[in-house]
This record gives sequence, C-alpha cells and structure tokens, in this order.
Amino acid sequence: AAAASAVTEILDVAKYTMSVVPLFILMGHLVTKAGMSRELFRASYAFFGHRRGGLALSTIAACAGFGAICGSSIATVATMARVAMPEMRRYGYADSFAAGTIAAGGTLGILIPPSVIMVIYGIMTEQSIGALFAAGLLPGVIAAALYMAAAAIVTARAPQLGPPGERSTWPERRAALLDIWAVVALFALVMGGLYGGLFTATEAAG
Repeated sequence: AAAASAVTEILDVAKYTMSVVPLFILMGHLVTKAGMSRELFRASYAFFGHRRGGLALSTIAACAGFGAICGSSIATVATMARVAMPEMRRYGYADSFAAGTIAAGGTLGILIPPSVIMVIYGIMTEQSIGALFAAGLLPGVIAAALYMAAAAIVTARAPQLGPPGERSTWPERRAALLDIWAVVALFALVMGGLYGGLFTATEAAG
C-alpha cells in the first residue's frame, strides 16, 4: 500500500509538472487570437520591410518574438504562415523562399525561452528549467541574427526572390513599437518571474 501510494504521488507530481507544456502552447494560441503576432510582424516590417528581402527579415524577427512567448516551433510556423505568407506573396516573393524563411524562423520557437522542448528535457533529466531557459537565450538571438543575415545574402544574390516593400516613416515605426508593449510585458513577466524566483515554470505558464 505504501509503495502504491508513493507511485501515485510521483505520477501526480509528474502530471502537474508536465502541465507546463499545454499551458505554454495555450498562451501562444491566446496571443495569436489577441492579434499580438500580427503586431509583432508589423513592428518588424516597419524597420526592415523597405529593404530587399525585408519581409523575410521581418518574418524571422517576428518568429523570434513570437517564440519568446510561445515555446513551440509548430505553433510559431503555423502562426507566421498565416500572418507573413500572404504579405510576401502580395509583394511578389518566391513561394519557395517565403516558405523556407517561415520554416527556418519557426525553429526559433524551441530555442528562445520559454521553450517546450527545454521544459520536457529539464523534467526528464531533473535539470533546472530556469537555467536551461537562460542558456537558450543567447544562442536563440544569435540564430535569429544569422537567419536574417542568410536571407539578406540570398536576396542580394537573387533580388527577384524578395523585392523590397514600402518604407515606413519614423512616426509609423514608433507607433508599431508601442503596439507590441503587451508582448514585451508578457515576456518580462514570465521570464522575470522565473529568474527572480517568484514562481516556478509551471506557475509562469499558468
């Protein structure tokens, strides 16, 4: 009876800990429904859209921002495909280049914290999820920068793949930045609370 009770307790704890996975994915879904993903894309476009391949650069930057509040590559790709693909087609981007950009940017969803894969790995190996998140932040930023550099190089060599879009004015850029305050606040709340020891990863997701 004691052994059965111990097993039940362990399973209950595991279920509670694993609840962080659907909670982070749910957070990403709610963010999408709230229109934050489009605001991220608009803010990125305001600064990069006028360049050759600017929509690709904007998509990768938006993927990084969305990954920072979602933690799932699948959700990042699905969301950005709905947001960015129509815009890239409207400006005459090659479908192959547009799809490749979204697929590459989507991988940032499992690298930039909070990452669902890091949570699962931390639970399975009994490692600190907060430490894993901290370890993934810099590589995620570097990966995003390298993806953007690769997109710029590709469109420099083949301009027809990614024509430039419209240039935004500085007032439009400031307004676009102000529109993403909720994304910044959400990321600061989740990650700041984790690193500040205010709550656990599961509580952060909740």
